[in-house]
Amino acid sequence: MDAFYASVELLRYPELRGKPVVIGGGPNATPELQSDGTRRFAKLRDYAGRGVVTTSTYEARAFGVFSAMGMMKAAQLAPDAVLLPTDFDSYRRYSRLFKDAVRTFTDQIEDRGIDEIYVDLTLVDGDSRVLGSRIKNAVREATGLTCSIAIAPNKLLAKIGSELDKPDGLTILTMSDIESRIWPLAAKKVNGIGPRASERLAGLGIVTVGDIACADLGLLQESFGRTYAAWLARIANGVDDREVVVSSEPKSMSRETTFERDMHVERDREILTPALTRLCEKVAQDLDSKGYCGRTVGVKIKFSDFKVVTRDISLPAGVRDSAAIRRAVSLCLKRIELDRRIRLIGVRVSALERISLDNPVRGPVQGELPFSP
Repeated sequence: MDAFYASVELLRYPELRGKPVVIGGGPNATPELQSDGTRRFAKLRDYAGRGVVTTSTYEARAFGVFSAMGMMKAAQLAPDAVLLPTDFDSYRRYSRLFKDAVRTFTDQIEDRGIDEIYVDLTLVDGDSRVLGSRIKNAVREATGLTCSIAIAPNKLLAKIGSELDKPDGLTILTMSDIESRIWPLAAKKVNGIGPRASERLAGLGIVTVGDIACADLGLLQESFGRTYAAWLARIANGVDDREVVVSSEPKSMSRETTFERDMHVERDREILTPALTRLCEKVAQDLDSKGYCGRTVGVKIKFSDFKVVTRDISLPAGVRDSAAIRRAVSLCLKRIELDRRIRLIGVRVSALERISLDNPVRGPVQGELPFSP
C-alpha cells in the first residue's frame, strides 16, 4: 500500500491532499474543528518530545522526512508540515479491507504486515498486466486507496519491484530485466542488506546490486563469511527460491507505548496505570479477533536510561480477556524494581493456542496495577 497510514488519514482529511503531512503525533495533534466548519491542524514545528515519525506523505518525503526518523529532526526539515496522531484501529480496518479484496482473486497470500502481502499468482489465469490492474482496481474500490504491485518470478524481485514505480505503480519484471532494472539500484534497496552491510560493501567499492553481481566471491567471503556471501551472489542475480507461505501461526501478540516524557513511578501513576490497562485491552482484542489465547503473559519496561527489563509468567491455562492479562501483568511488575523513571511499557501474550471449547479464556478481575516499587 502507498504511504498507507498517511493515505488513510487523507481519506479522513481530504483538504490535506498534496500537502506535506507527518503521522506520529500524540493526542495533542488531533485536528480542532473551527466555528466556520474548517479544521485547524497542528504543525510539525510546534512538536516537542522524542517521538518518531510513523509515516509521511510523499510531499513530506520530498523534504527528507521518512519513517522512524526522530520527530524533532523532522521538524527541522519540514517545520510547516501538518502533524497528525496515529490511529492504528483505523489502519487495521483498512488493512483487512485491502487484503479481503485481494482474496477475491486467490487465497494464496502471505501476510507480511499491516500494509504488505505476497501473492502467488501461478495458478491464476490471465495476462500479468491485466491481472495486476484488476487487483489494483479491486483494492481501490474496497478502500479508496492506491497500492503498488510488482509481478515477478519470485519474492525477491517482487519486493524490489513494488518500490520501483511508487505510488500507484504496476511493475512487471522478468529475469531478463535484472541487468537493466535491478543492477543499477543501490545495494541497500535489497531487503536483507542493512545499513551495516551496506557500509561494509561500500568500503569494498561495492555500491550497487550490479557491483555485487560482478564482485569476486572470494572477496565477499572474506568480508561477510561463506553463507552471507553466497546469499549476496544469488540475490544479485535475482535468484530466490522461497515459497509464498500461505499459513503460519503467530508466536505472540504484543502492544507497547512510548511516553512523550519519562514517567515517575508514583507521581505519574494516573497516567501509567490506565496506559498499561489499555495495552492489556488491546492485546486481548487482538487475541479475540484472531481466535487465540495464550499461556504466557509478559511485561516490558524501558527505563529513562534505556535499560530494558522484561518479566514473564506462565499460566496453567490460556487466557485472552483483558482482566486475566492485566492480573498476570501485575504479578510480573512485582518482580521488577521500579526505581527509575519509565520511558516505555509493553504487554505481550505468547505460547499461543487456537481457541477451542477446552481452552478456558477467563480470569479474575484485577484492580489498580502496582506501580509502586
